[in-house]
Amino acid sequence: MEDDKKKEIRCITEPVTLRAAEDSRTVEGYAAVFDRSSDRLDFEEVIERGAFDGVIESSDVMALLNHDIRRGLLARSQNGKGTLTLTVDAKGLRYSFEAPKFAAGDELVENVRRGDVKESSFAFTVEKDTWEKKSDGTWKRTIHKIGRLYDVSPVYAAAYSQTSVYMRGKELAEEAIRKAEGEMPDSYYENLKSKYNI
Repeated sequence: MEDDKKKEIRCITEPVTLRAAEDSRTVEGYAAVFDRSSDRLDFEEVIERGAFDGVIESSDVMALLNHDIRRGLLARSQNGKGTLTLTVDAKGLRYSFEAPKFAAGDELVENVRRGDVKESSFAFTVEKDTWEKKSDGTWKRTIHKIGRLYDVSPVYAAAYSQTSVYMRGKELAEEAIRKAEGEMPDSYYENLKSKYNI
């Protein structure tokens, strides 16, 4: 699928937890947090409040261990219903599910209890974003709208997709600045827009 080529992955350091009961298998965490700069990227990225509006209701979202479907499906939300509960609150995108009683579920529960799984990650596409060059020369990306949500994943280590997809908006913004400063001819900018079908 064309959308799959645009898939990005981000990780946050919010803790993955189990419910307080000693024998609990309910895994909870935040896959994304609003208005907080992402770390471990070479640019600043912020997800705006409202970016997930309508996304849960129109997505088929899986809970996976380390984004790996080969390990088995932990839970699933299809159009907002299923064994994976996804909610958007003032903080961000929260997930919750009962870890299944097979290898991947047992591994996850044990490693959350031990503190070896501490981070969450999510895979997504972006429908609308903007890029701006800050006064210090670095770039800031604001994600206004998530296009598709693929999965939420408790992870052992942070995973970030380093595809060229998210750079499309940055490249366009850079060229717009060059054009405004008279460094690039109009035809170059128009060719760039055509290349990205914008």
